[in-house]
Formats: sequence, C-alpha cells, structure tokens
Amino acid sequence: MKLLENKVALVTGASRGIGKGIAQKFAEHGANVAFTYLSSDEKAKELEKELSAFGIKAKGYKSDASDFKAADDLITAIVAEFGTIDVVVNNAGITKDGLLMRMTEENFDEVIKVNLKSIFNITKAVQRPMLKARKGSIINMSSVVGVKGNAGQSNYAASKAGIIGFSKSVALELGSRNIRCNSIAPGFIETEMTGALDEKTIQSWRDGIPLKRGGTTEDVANLALFLASDMSAYITGQTISVCGGMLT
Repeated sequence: MKLLENKVALVTGASRGIGKGIAQKFAEHGANVAFTYLSSDEKAKELEKELSAFGIKAKGYKSDASDFKAADDLITAIVAEFGTIDVVVNNAGITKDGLLMRMTEENFDEVIKVNLKSIFNITKAVQRPMLKARKGSIINMSSVVGVKGNAGQSNYAASKAGIIGFSKSVALELGSRNIRCNSIAPGFIETEMTGALDEKTIQSWRDGIPLKRGGTTEDVANLALFLASDMSAYITGQTISVCGGMLT
C-alpha cells in the first residue's frame, strides 16, 4: 500500500542524512518529490535518478531556505512544475556548537537563521498553495535538544525549541483550512555526521538510551511518512520524539 500516491512533497536539505532518508521513503510510497540542496549538483542528480526509479517525478532545487526571497521563489517554481504542494518537510539545519562563554554572535545568529527562520520562510510561502487546496501537512524537524536543552548547544537548542512553538502556532492558525503542522524531535540518529565521531563516543551515547542503540534515518522517515499521510489526519500541533526513550 502506497500511503502518498500522487501527492507532491517538498523536503528541504535532502542531499544526505535524515532529509535524504525521508525523500526516499516518500518516493517509495508514491509521492512526487521536490527537494532542496546547497552544494553538490552531482549528488542532487544522483538523488533525482534514485528517487525516479520508484516511478515518480523527482527534481532537486539548489536553494537556500534561510533566504526569504529564495524560499518564496522556490515554492513558486515547484508549484509551476508539479501543480501543487501537499506535504513539506522542513529539514534543513546546521550546528555551530560551543559553550556560551565562547560562542560568537555570528555563530548564534547563523544557527537561528538556518534552523528557525528557514522554517518561517518556507511555511509562509507554502501556505499559499495549501490554502488554495484547503489541505496540507507541514512537518518541521526539531530535536530532543529543543525539548531538554544541551550544554554547548544553546544556539541549536534555542532554534529547535523555537520550531516547536512556531509549529504549534501554525497548527492553530491553519487547522480550520485542513492544514496540519507537526514537529519531529529526533534523538541520537546515526548518519554521515555522527560517523565522524569515534566509536567510544558513539557507544557512550548508545549506552544512555533505553533501547540501547542509535536511531536510523529510516526510524525518522517512518514517522515523517505517517505525519505526511492521511493516517495522521486528526493529528496536528504535536511534537513527536524519535529518540529510543531518551526523553522518558
């Protein structure tokens, strides 16, 4: 059963990791997928080919979601190409970690801009086609750090906590038009980024998780699929954690 048959989905920051996993899962379930990336045209073409193998339409857009005009132009281009947008996953994000006493203003501002303002930019633009269609699912990528905080990540935690409050507010504003907005709060997910850590550090993370393992991109993608599909038609304004019990 394909849960997103003929739907159009946008996934930002899909060139690797969680975003790529979500794009693959959506394509597998019949969605036509638009995705954004920032750097590698070659990787984007490879992903287009990989997604298209599922028999759907896929197209990558080189676009910076943290730029208001670029985000607006992106949504206009996708609607022109695909006809509408049924689902958006705001996944683009960065980290610039450091203790507060050493954190620069630039590092704080950049994380807020990329992680939080990008979601404002995309959501503000995508509400137009969703309001016209009187339906849609907006999925914003938060983090367990946005729920409980983390030393050395005050900028990241602030951005991810802001996403939760933003999502709840959007859910209240757009619910009467059948547009849902939810957040996903991943825990320790093993991706290319965590692969740069030494094994001892990774194992210490695993040991502190009740399920005794790191999460996979598919664990997050499965939840995104549920929130994107009609199976979650009565769920909005929620933050759901994929953390193996870290927040328990």
